[in-house]
Amino acid sequence: MLIMKRTMTVAGQYLAAAFLVALGLSAYGCGDSATVNPEVELSRLTVSPGTLQPGFSAGTTSYRVDLTNNIASVIITAQAAVSGDTVSINGQSTTSRTITLDPAGSTTVVNVVVSESTNNSRTYTVRLVRAGLAGNNSLQSLAVASATLAPAFDANVQSYTVSVANNVGSVNITPTLSDPAATVTVNGQAAVSGQARAVSLNGPGQSTSITIIVTAQNGNDKTYLVTVSRGVSANNNLQGLAISPGTLAPSFNAGTVGYTANVGSGVTQFTVTPTLQDTASTMTVNNQTTNSGQARTIALNAAGSSTFINIVVTAQNGTQKTYSVNVMRAALAGNNNLQGLAVSPGSLAPAFSAGTEDYTVNVVSGVTQFTVTPTLQDTAATMTVNNQATNSGQARTIGLNAAGSNTLINITVRAQNGSQNTYTVNVIRAALGGNNNLSALSVTQGALAPAFAQNTLNYTVNVASTVTSVNVSATKADATAVMSEDVIAGAGTATGQATIQLGGQGTGTVVLITVTAPNGSPKSYRVTVNRAALASNNNLSALSVTQGTLSPAFSASTLTYSVNVASNVTSVNVSATKADVNAVMSEDVTAGAGTATGQATIQLGGPGTTTPVLIDVAAPNGNSKTYRINVNRAALGSNDNLSALSVTQGTLSPNFAASTLNYTTNVDSTVTSVTVSATKSDSNAVMSLGGATIPAGTASGQATVPLNGAGTSTSVSITVTAQNGVNVQTYTITVNRAAPASPPPAPASAPNLIAADDSCPLLDPPDPTNPDPDGCAPGTSRSDNNTNITTPRFAIPQPGAGLTPNLYVDGNKVGSTFSAGTLQPTSSLSDGPHTITSTVTSTATSLESDQSGGLSVTIDSTAPGGPG
Repeated sequence: MLIMKRTMTVAGQYLAAAFLVALGLSAYGCGDSATVNPEVELSRLTVSPGTLQPGFSAGTTSYRVDLTNNIASVIITAQAAVSGDTVSINGQSTTSRTITLDPAGSTTVVNVVVSESTNNSRTYTVRLVRAGLAGNNSLQSLAVASATLAPAFDANVQSYTVSVANNVGSVNITPTLSDPAATVTVNGQAAVSGQARAVSLNGPGQSTSITIIVTAQNGNDKTYLVTVSRGVSANNNLQGLAISPGTLAPSFNAGTVGYTANVGSGVTQFTVTPTLQDTASTMTVNNQTTNSGQARTIALNAAGSSTFINIVVTAQNGTQKTYSVNVMRAALAGNNNLQGLAVSPGSLAPAFSAGTEDYTVNVVSGVTQFTVTPTLQDTAATMTVNNQATNSGQARTIGLNAAGSNTLINITVRAQNGSQNTYTVNVIRAALGGNNNLSALSVTQGALAPAFAQNTLNYTVNVASTVTSVNVSATKADATAVMSEDVIAGAGTATGQATIQLGGQGTGTVVLITVTAPNGSPKSYRVTVNRAALASNNNLSALSVTQGTLSPAFSASTLTYSVNVASNVTSVNVSATKADVNAVMSEDVTAGAGTATGQATIQLGGPGTTTPVLIDVAAPNGNSKTYRINVNRAALGSNDNLSALSVTQGTLSPNFAASTLNYTTNVDSTVTSVTVSATKSDSNAVMSLGGATIPAGTASGQATVPLNGAGTSTSVSITVTAQNGVNVQTYTITVNRAAPASPPPAPASAPNLIAADDSCPLLDPPDPTNPDPDGCAPGTSRSDNNTNITTPRFAIPQPGAGLTPNLYVDGNKVGSTFSAGTLQPTSSLSDGPHTITSTVTSTATSLESDQSGGLSVTIDSTAPGGPG
């Protein structure tokens, strides 16, 4: 915008235009309307790095900039508010100047003077304050989480206040140092700059002082104080209320204040233990000061009456809440009932009920004593068992009358009020029994046939020929019966056991068990144990060869097998297991009677031969059978194929096949070597790969092969020699290394300053007779590449796909933006002539073209005019 120092009349418009040309401004500017501005001032003032304090305003002439001690220089930039006014920085006529700072800890003063042609001027002063190397003991910032400092933080303000709610028990405070080399403590504890430190607060209604001390490198301290005020609590609730004895009704809840508790008539004292929600509140129990969690014992009123216990909680702010417990003590009881009645042995008929007084228990004839254990419903009542005083839950043992008779047991319960109730148990002892049955019978080395039943008297058990004795166990149905013959158990002993010696192999042995009931009636059980004759089993149950597979698969009835092994196998391990462990195994694999499995290592004949393996099995009775394994060792192999082939930095073409010998692979120009991996079809073949030999027994190998130069091919050979040494096959891989990439061509034409940015001064007011179509003052145009725009736009040829344009000024690449076919520098160009060129960069290869032809452009930011 053109800002002029005086008002022009319409009549003087041509004189004004000529005046502009005479001043050398004819090549610039747009024709904004002239305005009057008598002030001499700056429109812009900046420091980089740094921040002006206060922020820039044209009417403010004094500023301060705080800088850390590692900043050695800054750039000050100033712009006059009125076109034509001049700017000097520390006496040098310029709008931008680099200022070298005085040493750390000192202040550098910079004077920026703006002047007009009438010699009016104004001076702006900037004080550049560079921190000292060791004396900075200030905080850069100070924050309290979820709270606000009052006043707002300023490094030079050292006292602050913070208010928090009464339920906040701690705060996190974060001090950040201005000088990272300084140190800081919070309440005397070392802290880390920029990291939060938790500080516990005093109770609600109280203040907590937090002291932050910053110590500079030179030892000077500065103390910041934060006073945190915690609000007063209105919490007058209990956290919990425990009682003993009894249970609160309803269950405790902080919002419920009335409760009852029922206790027995014999309870004379009651304990309450209240706990506060807010330990800063206070509490009384029946007007007696009580701490949170402290038990208070209250004496109860007489049986049949109530006792009230009041717990008054007073909050910090003085508000109160009263909790009340009504303890109801029962009247003296008239309860003369039993809670339970246990008996042993036997069981009550009917099952016990407090309202049922008469019971019967049946016991066997051998029971001579009986135990009752009665339990009272009211432990304050008293009780006798057959007139003998008895405590609740105490067992009493009663001697029974003779077998076949009954015994009465009376339990009399007397309540607190004197009323009585008698429970009677009639114990009926059975007469001597006639039970001569067994309840169990077993033989440990065999199974009974048929399965045991009380009324089945005859059994058989079959055992192996090697079994010479058996263990017989028998249990009487009535323990008072007597068991005799081969298995013995007297009256009172339920089970008898005996070891029975057997007859010879192939014979039977009879075992007799006679049971005589208590009344004298007998019953005999008979077990016949059959010992087997010597076995005739001459079979194998398993047969295997570890280095091969039997053909056909093993079967006990198949006697002849074959096994095929590789040519390099010189021996095999044979394992055979007898079906009858007492058989004997001989020939090539041996195992005596009692040993189930035999193993042997069999040495084989040369490649291409067959080695027989014989296993003879003789049964215990002498019958024998021979198994035969023919082990066929393969002849030396002729396989000279590969089973796999790959190149890590490329892909084989065509895909690998054992019968395809020639391959190609293409790699980038930057690849200088490839790794080839190959696997032999027969691991016993020998392979040559990249100068290395992969011997027989090793299946795979790999080699790293250096490549010839970019744009050339390298041949890699893999030779496979079969085991027989006759068959040889060579695979070949041709690795094609790409030629290096070329940079893109230079742009076809030089950049062109767009007309909108090719500024000129316009006639003001406009002249209808002006021959220039843009309205420029005589002698100027928008095609002379002179401009007062410091970041002008340049039209360039549209880059091709995958190409990014770059801008060069005077042969140096500068930051730029590209939009709608134009390049624009991101930083201002200095006043004076410049040569503008451009290049393009390939996004695929990052290679850059040569520079285009050049465009000469002149920048004069002080000249009037601008885009029209």
